[in-house]
Amino acid sequence: MKPQRTVVALMALALLVAGCGRDSGAREDGTGGTAPAVAGDFGTLTDVCKPGTPGGAQSQGVTATEIEVGVFSDIGFTKNPDFVDAAKVFTSWCNAAGGINGRKIVTNLRDTKLMEVRQRMLEACREDFVLVGGSAALDGLGVKDRLQCLLPEFPAQVSQAANTGSDLQRGAGSAVSENVNPYTGFQDWLINEAYPGSKGAIGMINGDSPITKVMGEKLSESLTAAGARIAYNDLYPISGVSDWTPYAQAIKAAGVKGLIFYGDFRYLAKLQDVLTSMNYKLDWIDANSNSYNQVFLDAAKGSLGFQNNVLDMSGTAPLDAAARVPAVKQVEDLFEQYSPGSGITFQVLRAFQSWLLFAKAATSCGDELTRACVYQAAGKETSWTAGGLQAPVDLSKSMADQPRCFNVQQARPGGWESAQFTPNTEGLFRCGFTPYRYRGDFGGPMTLADVGKSINDVK
Repeated sequence: MKPQRTVVALMALALLVAGCGRDSGAREDGTGGTAPAVAGDFGTLTDVCKPGTPGGAQSQGVTATEIEVGVFSDIGFTKNPDFVDAAKVFTSWCNAAGGINGRKIVTNLRDTKLMEVRQRMLEACREDFVLVGGSAALDGLGVKDRLQCLLPEFPAQVSQAANTGSDLQRGAGSAVSENVNPYTGFQDWLINEAYPGSKGAIGMINGDSPITKVMGEKLSESLTAAGARIAYNDLYPISGVSDWTPYAQAIKAAGVKGLIFYGDFRYLAKLQDVLTSMNYKLDWIDANSNSYNQVFLDAAKGSLGFQNNVLDMSGTAPLDAAARVPAVKQVEDLFEQYSPGSGITFQVLRAFQSWLLFAKAATSCGDELTRACVYQAAGKETSWTAGGLQAPVDLSKSMADQPRCFNVQQARPGGWESAQFTPNTEGLFRCGFTPYRYRGDFGGPMTLADVGKSINDVK
């Protein structure tokens, strides 16, 4: 592969598996200027952030006035703003409300530039108190060092099996890299309830990379076990193609009725534009949660009125629920105040959930602000909803043992909207399904024991 194509391919991979931030090397206190003191309540949570007179330093990255928090991102590679915007908005609000018992949150942006995960992790190990609200496409490259230096993380997303559900991690959410399929409920709804005619004609198209190929293998196994028939399964160059016509023709020739796409959502927009020009309409296209943004809607505007794009929010409250869910409305208001014009994506909502979990746990520790206290306090949340931003989750359990929920968004010409399906929890989500457990060995999460440590070493 030529160097230029290699760069493009890596960028496409990064855009697929993780939302990222912008700027580089920044260290900010998130005050957003001279904002007046505000209430530190968020949604149903009270005193997430509040003033105080903290004592002396208790841990690395903690002084009497500040807390240094690392935010991982592939920012120097993808330029996507999601995680940096979320960090800026949350810390601006939290610090204006008094911070963590009087300590201001200072963010250290850890720009991995896609391939420099380990270098940034070693820096975080030397400086940061914890990691919050970020992600890196190749996050498995840093998990060993993170566990060796006993650094807890509250990630917005996880990408690789070694990091997914690894030790000293809280609130990571669902991911394809789990050893179970977290989208089982959503896929069962698609093929058995909403569009049963599609069950015998499922198509899959994935980027040709080790990560996305594994995603396809996993979902193919899960769908086949559920009684679906895979009528079309293909790979495309991860760097994209100049003409999607051959792929569209193959999809049509196979009679595909439901299509799963893993790759850059901009490529999906191009593919379905070709399908639409051929007057070939599928029952549904699973655009996945990375498409929950305005960029995809703009790119696909020529086909949104014809093709049926859907995605699973995995128990995260959507933006069109703002009138019913005060927490969603509060995110919108805070973005308007501290980062007007920035888009609120699925990754932003996931990052906010992580920031809230960290802040609530840290505030509960009072002056005894240690890594051990924050990590243990977060694990005591047995019905965590991030103030209403997500379906309840029991964080005292491992990721594999979490209650599973899904909720569906549908792309319309006017934007993403909640699809018509029957929820059974909180008026937004359907919960209680059992995720399919993969039979194949796709790797597993790293533990403290793997690096010769134990939870008792965390101070």
